[in-house]
Amino acid sequence: MTDSPRPRDPRTALVDRWRDTLLAARSGAPGPDPLPYAENLLARWDEPQRRYHTTAHLTAVLDRIDTLAPYAADVHAVRLAAWFHDAVYRPDRTENEERSAALAERALPEAGVGEAVTAEVARLVRLTVTHDPAEGDGNGEVLCDADLAVLAGSPQEYAAYAAQVREEYGFVPDEAFRAGRADVLRQLLALPRLFRTPHGAEEWEARARHNLATELELLGSSSGPQ
Repeated sequence: MTDSPRPRDPRTALVDRWRDTLLAARSGAPGPDPLPYAENLLARWDEPQRRYHTTAHLTAVLDRIDTLAPYAADVHAVRLAAWFHDAVYRPDRTENEERSAALAERALPEAGVGEAVTAEVARLVRLTVTHDPAEGDGNGEVLCDADLAVLAGSPQEYAAYAAQVREEYGFVPDEAFRAGRADVLRQLLALPRLFRTPHGAEEWEARARHNLATELELLGSSSGPQ
């Protein structure tokens, strides 16, 4: 009887995914060892202030990009954008996406990625401010759908996500958090479409809207007199 293969360590799997993506994005051009760049990015994703925006979120986004890959014009750029889209994350600041895009603009040329791909990665990272890609922007649609797919989880998965978001904003008093979170939920529900790819629209839209509406209702009921 042969032993079944051991599952790969999640961190090792992420390093391998980074290496494969970076080498593909170089298109045969020479460049430095990918490993130090992976280690730097993973250290950022492991920072202690994070509860939701962790390597688990990064892995989930990369997995969803794999599912949505046929809709992307340059899936390697989209995967690189996933690595950078929350690489800079401080919940008490508003410029995280811009700083993450700037990090990509510094790091990727040094890592051997060409100017055009670097510019596309930075554009995609900045797009996660609004999650509102233009019609026909396949790369943007894939990244934004992959990032928002957490909204379409099971009730238990969505509750865990919402709790992690609250933990990241633990410095915000309850009443202020409820008001701010409710505003975000209403803005999302007011969008004509949460998901732009055909897969996202079919598989995730209805569940995501149900989850958002349920959380909004719960926030309203918890803000009344105790």
